[in-house]
Amino acid sequence: MTFSLTPPDLADCTATELLQLYQTGQASPVEATAAVLARIDTLNPRLNAFCMVAHESALQSARDSEARWQRFRQGGAPCGDLEGVPVSIKDLILTRGMPTLRGSHAVDAGQAWDVDAPATARLREAGAVILGKTNTPEFGCKGETNSPRTGITRNPWDLSKTPGGSSGGAAAAVASGMGPLAIGTDGAGSVRIPAAFCGNFGLKPSFGRVPAYPLSPFGSVAHLGPHSRSVADAALIMNVLKKPDARDWTSLPADDSDYRQALEGGIRGLHIAWSPTLGYAKNVHPEVARSVAGAVAHLSELGAHVEQIDPGFEDPLEITTGLWFAGAWTVWNGLTAAQQALTDPDFQAQALLGAKLSVLDIQRLHLQRGALGSQMRQFMQRFDLLVTPSVAVPAFEARPAGHSPMDPVAMLGWTPFSYPFNLTQQPASTVPCGLTSAGLPIGVQFVGPMFGDALVLRTSRAYESVRGGAVDFSRPVAMDR
Repeated sequence: MTFSLTPPDLADCTATELLQLYQTGQASPVEATAAVLARIDTLNPRLNAFCMVAHESALQSARDSEARWQRFRQGGAPCGDLEGVPVSIKDLILTRGMPTLRGSHAVDAGQAWDVDAPATARLREAGAVILGKTNTPEFGCKGETNSPRTGITRNPWDLSKTPGGSSGGAAAAVASGMGPLAIGTDGAGSVRIPAAFCGNFGLKPSFGRVPAYPLSPFGSVAHLGPHSRSVADAALIMNVLKKPDARDWTSLPADDSDYRQALEGGIRGLHIAWSPTLGYAKNVHPEVARSVAGAVAHLSELGAHVEQIDPGFEDPLEITTGLWFAGAWTVWNGLTAAQQALTDPDFQAQALLGAKLSVLDIQRLHLQRGALGSQMRQFMQRFDLLVTPSVAVPAFEARPAGHSPMDPVAMLGWTPFSYPFNLTQQPASTVPCGLTSAGLPIGVQFVGPMFGDALVLRTSRAYESVRGGAVDFSRPVAMDR
């Protein structure tokens, strides 16, 4: 069985296109929100991208937004930067009036939900229409999206495949037209993995650029970032998300620049490091390797100076998973015995691995992380950007929670290009660059220097502009095999 997404349909518009239509009165937020909700009603039963859809509140927000647009067109006050644009929120991010269940039976849905996280608050202030909450594995604990509470999320390009994780619901929603924008989190690749698997643009900003509250129990590897269908849309929403919030003591100082302004500036003269394996990735899928190498060739054609070179560090998998398992053990100890009995076997296994770590073990991991961060800060003094594959493999089978024994390699060994840059806290994006012979998306990753978010966006846009039209990444066809 197949289904296709047939234009014209407001659900297929980017956020930038919707804002242009609203400004001229050619479409309204109510019409766009209704189109997206209809798409969700049609496709979500197959994809399971949303765990909660707020039909009534979304339509009310859209009606309020339409009234503001009408006043603006009559000479009134300017509208918000995302006025009337439908957006979804990953179910790890607090959202007033909506349960944040974190994919877990251990979370009580009946409690008061009266706080917005910074990202959610900024979206409301900008006039966005919040559609609902997207699926995540329990506590965002893995690079697949499955959980005992919310089930398995599927890839819009092939329903038998995973969309990746942990922001798999966000990526599947954007890829299938269930909202042009989504907010995810990225602790070891959790924005970039699913964006690459689903053919979206995904951005992990510099740590602290998008404020968080509460901070992740998994520590300072955890970033918030957008999924979108275009780089321009990501720049648009980043202008909103990067506004400061005093609740996050790790957040960066205010950045009042407009990320959209330099998007078309090109990359002529930039010095770019190209690392096909980072020096240690042994099992890069050949179709991934070929497609990303082709993308890198475009960078040279755009005038960048590209040098093939590895950064020179060893695989930091054990650092990443060690710190992650310690975080899981922390969360585990905040649960009652009855709650622990309800959790995902993968999360349980991670927590028990964390229990084996001593204080000295954890301190050594932090020191090793610091050395890696220092090494990459120095490496990036020589280069403007680093380019790698986004993920070493295409999307694999969608599997239930607890399908395999948990260890570092099973957890993240197939995504060796994502987690190093959570440890170093650098900004990194993934841009779709091709399809496998089986029709699955492939992504190329652009890693910038710390605080170089605008440069990552500009480079991503430069590649996006010359990628070619052989593949329309906004038109996935999902197949139930």
